[in-house]
Amino acid sequence: MGLRANYQYLSDKDLVALKQFDNDDDIFETVEDWNENAEIILDIDKNWDLLHYMMTGITASEPVEDDPLSEAVVGVNSIEKIEDFIAYIEKDRVSDILRALEDFDMESALESFSLKEGKEADLYPSIWDYEDEEDEIKEDLLDCFERMKDFYKEILEADGNVLVTIY
Repeated sequence: MGLRANYQYLSDKDLVALKQFDNDDDIFETVEDWNENAEIILDIDKNWDLLHYMMTGITASEPVEDDPLSEAVVGVNSIEKIEDFIAYIEKDRVSDILRALEDFDMESALESFSLKEGKEADLYPSIWDYEDEEDEIKEDLLDCFERMKDFYKEILEADGNVLVTIY
């Protein structure tokens, strides 16, 4: 199955609750419930690490602090001491993230990217030997990027926070 990334609207009330969790099982079950009932949601499947790399030049396992493009993919604040990756972005950071996404030229970045580069960077998922599918992989990544911009625009309009889960 693999690690999938989901992004969703997070209300102020749920953000407060998220910050107060102290049990891994409780937080995971609650986040799954929020995911099922999310008003605004984005699923980019397994493209999170490659998307992060395209925008920052490094893997998502090395998030760049105070970089809105990195934060768009992995969030700003991660929940420590739990098995799965859960992070959040507070509403005051969403406009900076959206502006950075709107200013980023993904089409140009994709033109200069090759599957060989992804393999050398050891990015997730391991799709780098499918050279005959390179165009489809790039099209899918561009679609994820465009949907991510739309997602953050909706979050900004809704004056919401963002919950990021990768599991």
